[in-house]
Amino acid sequence: MFKKPMTQTQAVLGMVAAAAMWSMAGVVTRQLSQTQSFEITFWRSLFTVISLLVLLPLLQGKQVYKIIPWRNHLLWLSGACWAFMFTAFMIALSITSVANVLITLAVGPLMTAIVASVFIGHRLSLQTWLAIACAGLGIAYMFESQINLQGGKHVWGMAIAFLVPIAGATQWTLSQHAQAQGKSFDFLPSILIGAVVSCFVTLPMSWPMQATHTDLIWLAFLGCFQLAVPCALSVLCARVLAAPEVSLLALLEVIFGIALAWLGANETPETPVLCGGSIVLLSLFFNEWLSWRKR
Repeated sequence: MFKKPMTQTQAVLGMVAAAAMWSMAGVVTRQLSQTQSFEITFWRSLFTVISLLVLLPLLQGKQVYKIIPWRNHLLWLSGACWAFMFTAFMIALSITSVANVLITLAVGPLMTAIVASVFIGHRLSLQTWLAIACAGLGIAYMFESQINLQGGKHVWGMAIAFLVPIAGATQWTLSQHAQAQGKSFDFLPSILIGAVVSCFVTLPMSWPMQATHTDLIWLAFLGCFQLAVPCALSVLCARVLAAPEVSLLALLEVIFGIALAWLGANETPETPVLCGGSIVLLSLFFNEWLSWRKR
């Protein structure tokens, strides 16, 4: 299935859909009654593994597990990146607010641009640099206001969350590098590896288990529709889009996530968050609009 490559427009829309699904993590996590930190991460990763075991054969055929290049170092590097993202994100979300975590994730485009430029010599257009700069200003404004308003107790949560854009930048750059070298390398199985690693890392720290039946339903929803499906979709989109463009579109998760937490979990963002988020959203819009005009 899906052997026909995506068009540029389809890839952009796919990344928007992925960002929308990723953004559900905060509001769904706030519905949990008993489950905490490492246990949340363990259950979400476990349900992601289960979902991917079903999803991968549907996407790539029943022989997918026989043709995975288990000895390829790119597969394991990519899997390590996904494991960092899965684990750090949920731990950070249990320490600080949804807005703080998502604001920290928004440094992704800058990190991706730097990593891609340094390691694979990717040249960015002036418009992309301007979009990153504008988004960075909006992010810095939100970040500074949140530190001042909420105090240093949230710094640890934001520091842990910072591991996510670092791992994400590495992941997208690996994908871009493989495509540039003409390697028909499939990064989809690396998501499964990342989820398995996250399960094993967090299991010892998850005892005693406290999840209720209702919590498990929410966590199963997270594992399938907030993680497995959008992550697989993002990898497919990354085959068409440049790494910095993927990372810029992923910034929509910040806007969607803060809005959902506001509406569904009563986490009202401060005015600086709304102003900074607007700058980020406008930067994304104009970058994509200008790219579309050029194409």
